[in-house]
Amino acid sequence: MRFIVYGAGAVGGVLGAYLHLSGQSVVLVARGEHLAAIRGHGLTLQDGSGSRTMAVPVVAGPAEIAWQDGDVVLLAVKGQDTEAALRDLAACAPAATPVVCLQNGVDNERQALRAFEHVYGVCVMSPTTHLTPGVVRADCHPVPGLLDIGRFPSGVDATAESVAAAFRKAGYRSEPRPDIMRWKYGKLLRNVGNAVDAVCGRAEGVREIVARIRAEAAAVLDAAGIAYTPEDEDDARRADILKAVVADSRGGGSSWQSLARGTGHIEADHLSGEIVLLARLHGQTAPYNENARRWANRFAREGRAPASLPPGEWLATLPEAA
Repeated sequence: MRFIVYGAGAVGGVLGAYLHLSGQSVVLVARGEHLAAIRGHGLTLQDGSGSRTMAVPVVAGPAEIAWQDGDVVLLAVKGQDTEAALRDLAACAPAATPVVCLQNGVDNERQALRAFEHVYGVCVMSPTTHLTPGVVRADCHPVPGLLDIGRFPSGVDATAESVAAAFRKAGYRSEPRPDIMRWKYGKLLRNVGNAVDAVCGRAEGVREIVARIRAEAAAVLDAAGIAYTPEDEDDARRADILKAVVADSRGGGSSWQSLARGTGHIEADHLSGEIVLLARLHGQTAPYNENARRWANRFAREGRAPASLPPGEWLATLPEAA
């Protein structure tokens, strides 16, 4: 089994590094300055044991890969980049290549299934950071994350078992789960707060806003009849496994990091935006999630600094009905 990690940023870069360190075959797909840094100096992994730089094979795109039997794609790009990544992969990789969606959100697997026969979802619980080209950081140690996996739309097969075993060999906790999308919808409820974390940071009043966003999202999933893991089940899975190397070591989550790196785009349409879409499909409204989506996109589009919006200003743009 050879892992093609498409998207070697925070989650993908850290996982690729640990897979490589555990003796497994890995090829990273990166872009821009990150690609140049890895090619020129190697990939640097920072974690609780220190800093290591390693020579991991890296390419600019799937066309540079000599595809072979046993290849497995670990798709680790943000949701807004999924369509383009799948288009590139479909032009080169055999349709029978397993595609493992190592992503937040719940629409990536559905997109992948249009182009590939064997698609798997992963519920990613792995705090990581990527702000500097060529450098990725695991923010939990000694276990860098939980990566439970299942076949999409449901079920477990030999590939899911093998990938889970590879993740465990790399130091992660990973269980095959036939109901992986229930877990991913549960994770979505945690991720809908990412957009507010990105634009408002951790100022006073943010927790209350996030609580309302999550409550609204849960109500929308209930109205749509979509099953999700409740918070206590999710907490029990994490238990005492994920231990932060330094308390509050990350400046912010994945959406905050997108703004900090000035990428010009953000994942909000595939997190809070997913709730907005479901609400509209089922005759509901989701003003808190819509406001979260709009502000995050505005910050990304205008290149505004993360955590610079006062929570009061965020609340002032809600519709009166909210």
